[in-house]
Amino acid sequence: MYKSRPITVSGAAGVIAFFTLISRILGLVRDMVIATLFGSGMAADAFFVALRIPNLLRRLFAEGSLTIAFIPVFTEYLTVKNKEDAFELARIVFTLLSLILATITVLGILFAPVIVQIQAFGFGSSGMKHDLTVLLTRLTFPYIFFIGIVAFFMGVLNSLRHFAAPAAAPILLNIGIIGAAYFISPHLSEPILGVAMGVTLGGILQVALQIPWAYRAGLRLFPVWKPFHPAVQRMGWLMLPAVFGSAVYQLNQFVGTLLASFLREGSVSWLYYADRLVQFPLGIFAIAIATAALPSLSGDAARKDIAQFQKTLDHGLCLVFFIVLPAMAGLLILGKPIVVLLFERGAFGAESSAMTTDALFCYTVGLWAFSGMRVLIAAFYALQDTKTPVKIAVISLVLNTILSFFLMGPLKHAGLALSLSVASGIQFLLLASLLRKKGLFIHTGPVLKSVFRSIVATAIMGFIVFICRCSIFYTSASDALSKQILNLSLLVIIGIAVYFFMARLLRCPETRAVLEMFRFKGSR
Repeated sequence: MYKSRPITVSGAAGVIAFFTLISRILGLVRDMVIATLFGSGMAADAFFVALRIPNLLRRLFAEGSLTIAFIPVFTEYLTVKNKEDAFELARIVFTLLSLILATITVLGILFAPVIVQIQAFGFGSSGMKHDLTVLLTRLTFPYIFFIGIVAFFMGVLNSLRHFAAPAAAPILLNIGIIGAAYFISPHLSEPILGVAMGVTLGGILQVALQIPWAYRAGLRLFPVWKPFHPAVQRMGWLMLPAVFGSAVYQLNQFVGTLLASFLREGSVSWLYYADRLVQFPLGIFAIAIATAALPSLSGDAARKDIAQFQKTLDHGLCLVFFIVLPAMAGLLILGKPIVVLLFERGAFGAESSAMTTDALFCYTVGLWAFSGMRVLIAAFYALQDTKTPVKIAVISLVLNTILSFFLMGPLKHAGLALSLSVASGIQFLLLASLLRKKGLFIHTGPVLKSVFRSIVATAIMGFIVFICRCSIFYTSASDALSKQILNLSLLVIIGIAVYFFMARLLRCPETRAVLEMFRFKGSR
C-alpha cells in the first residue's frame, strides 16, 4: 500500500491558490492586452468564440471528466494496492488518452465550420466574421490535445499529493498568448491570428512543465496497450456521465454564448470579460479547495472512513464560503472601478465598461453557488458516483436555458448571466440535498454556523468599504491611472483588514485554515 506525503487540504489548496493567483493575474494582463488591441469588436468576438470551443471540450473531456474519473480510481489503486500497479494503470490511460485526443483534434480541425455554426449560430454560415471564427478555431483546436495530456498529469501528480506543477501550468498558457500578441500578431495581416497561435504554443509549454515532475515521481511514460483493463473500463463508465455532470457550468456558458450571438455586437465579449473577473476568486480559492479536497475525499472513500470523509467535506465547504462571501461583496461594491481600471482603454470605451459591469453584477450573485458546487461535486466523484451529479446538471441546464430566453429580452446580455447564477444556486441546493440523503452530509450545523459568521463579517466589511468608496476614495474613469490604482488598492486592503478583524472577533476557525493555505513549505 502506497502512503502519500502528509499534506492537509488547506495546505494543498494554498499551493494551488498561490500558482492560480499568478495565473489569474497574468490572465487579467492577457485580457487587458486583448481588450486594448481588439476591444469588443468583430475580431474579439470571433476569438472568444473560437477559444470557448476548445475550452468547453477541455472542461468536458479533459480536466473535468478525465481528472474526476481518474483520481478516485488511481487513488484507490495507490491505497489498497501498490504504486507499481497504479503506475501501470497510468501508462495504460496515457496511451489510450493520447490516441483519443489526437483523433478529436483532427476531427475538430476538419469540422470547424460545423462547430462554429452550432456554437455561434448568430454569426451566420458565411461572411467575414464566420470565416474568421472558423480559422481561429482551427488554430486553437490543437490545444485540446496538449491540455488533455496536462489533465492526465494533473490526475497523477495530485493523487501523489504533488500540486505545484499542475497548478502552475496555466501560467504558461497566458505567457504564450501575451507573447504571441506582441511578437507574432504585429507581423500578420490579421493580427488576431497570432493570439490564436499563442493558445497552442501555451499548451505545448504546459505539457513540457509536467514531464520533469512526473519523471521525478517515478512515472515512466512508455506505451502500454491494455484498453480493456478493468480499471480503465471503470473510468470510462465514470467519465460518460461526468462529461455533463462535472462541467455543467461550461455547458451553461455554451448556451449563454449561443444566445449572446443573437444580441448586439459586443455581447459575447462583455460576458467574457465579466466571467473572467468572476473566475478570479472562483479559480484562486474555490476550485483550488475542491481540487485539493478530491484526493483526500477519494482516499477517505477508499478506506471507507465515513467520519473523516464528512470532516473533509465540512472543512472544504466552510473554507470556500469563508473566502467567497467577502469576494462577492467586493465585486458587487467595487465591480465598476475594477472594470474601468483593468479594461477601459484603447478600443474598450465607457459603454463597454458599463455593459461589462452589468454582466459582472449578475454573475457575482451566483458566485457562492459556483464555488460550493465544486466541493459537492468533488464529494460525489470521490464516492465514484457520477450519475447523481449528471441528473442535477441536466435539470440546471434546462432551467438556465428557459430563464435565458425569458431574461435576455428585458436584461439583454446581463439576463444571460443572471440565468446562470439562478440555475447554479438551485443546482447547489439539489446536490446538497441528495448528498444528505446518502448519509454523508448530515452534520450541516457546523457549516451553517460558519456561514452565518462569514455573512456577518462580510456585511460589516461591505458596509465600511461602500462608505469609503462613496466618500473618501471616490474615483472616476477620468482620474489618473495612478489614482485609480491607489484608491482601489486601499479599498481592497481596508476590506481584507476589516473582514479578518471581524472574523477573529467572531472566532471563525477558518482564519487559521486561511493562514495555513499560505504557509508554504519546500516539501510541497
